[in-house]
Amino acid sequence: MMAMAATEIRCNDKNKIVPTLADVYAARQVVGRYLRPTPLVYSGRLSSQLGCSLYLKLENTQPIGSFKIRGGIYYVHTMRNEAAKREIVTASTGNHAQSVAYASRLFGARATVVMPQGVSRVKIDAVQDLGAKVVMHGSYFDEAMAYAVKLSQTENMLLIHPIDEPLLYAGVGTMHLEVFEELPGLDVEVHPIGGGSGASSACIVYKGLKPSVEVIGVQAEGAPAVYESWKSGRPMSSPVRTKAEGLATSTTYELPLGVLRGRGGLDDMVLVSDQEMAQAVRALLYSDGQVAELAGAAALAAVFKMRTRLKGRKVVIPVTGRNIQPEALNEIVGGRLC
Repeated sequence: MMAMAATEIRCNDKNKIVPTLADVYAARQVVGRYLRPTPLVYSGRLSSQLGCSLYLKLENTQPIGSFKIRGGIYYVHTMRNEAAKREIVTASTGNHAQSVAYASRLFGARATVVMPQGVSRVKIDAVQDLGAKVVMHGSYFDEAMAYAVKLSQTENMLLIHPIDEPLLYAGVGTMHLEVFEELPGLDVEVHPIGGGSGASSACIVYKGLKPSVEVIGVQAEGAPAVYESWKSGRPMSSPVRTKAEGLATSTTYELPLGVLRGRGGLDDMVLVSDQEMAQAVRALLYSDGQVAELAGAAALAAVFKMRTRLKGRKVVIPVTGRNIQPEALNEIVGGRLC
């Protein structure tokens, strides 16, 4: 699947606060009260296939099945006094939505989530089961986000921007602290990029603790806005042509781009197709019994693509999410998707 040409966009906010390693440590003091560290497991079968020592960070074992829960808990805890006064509103293709819904229920806040059409039913149901209100709007994430901003202005809601909010990065970064403390000898971390909080926090943590760790980002070929922006140094937008909901963003935001391109940012970025991600979903299921959505398997898809380059190295990949529609998983396992 080939992406259409990207187009340059403007990004005018020059005042974003870039999270630091100290912020991540502060976030762990909060996140650790509510979440246990997720497993970091060595995959013998995949390591044998790929010629590297491959470790899986199983964020798919989180209560909501995604690493995003870390950011949601830290944000709502930090902003709990304000959240008690005003209803929270955000936009998401699914996993951030569940994060905010889970954290809002945990701290007694009300939440509305704007989701674009086409989001899997399993994610919508999960958000509603956690007590949040779901509003469907737009065809992809950025249209849903624009409507969430409008609601925050017209209804005086507390807006959580899922990509440009520094508190989310600090919370998500606790995942990488866990990895480093358990496996300080890692050589490479490969991370999927939708909006960029996960990969950006990887850069903040690994480059802050051990600059020699190589951090490689992964985007979908059908949603390459951040890839194009990282290569060019200018914020870009691009049409979305991917089934990987967690990677389906059409716009690059200034905060993650600044981290990913800055000193101590990404070492490289690669693109993977939906077919390659589907193959990685099957590989995770067959090799280690792990269920992943397309975006959650994107890092493994990239490792398969870079197997020669990564030979002999200690590589960590996060299984970032498991929230896949059962019918879609059946299609992938049967080789019928893509």
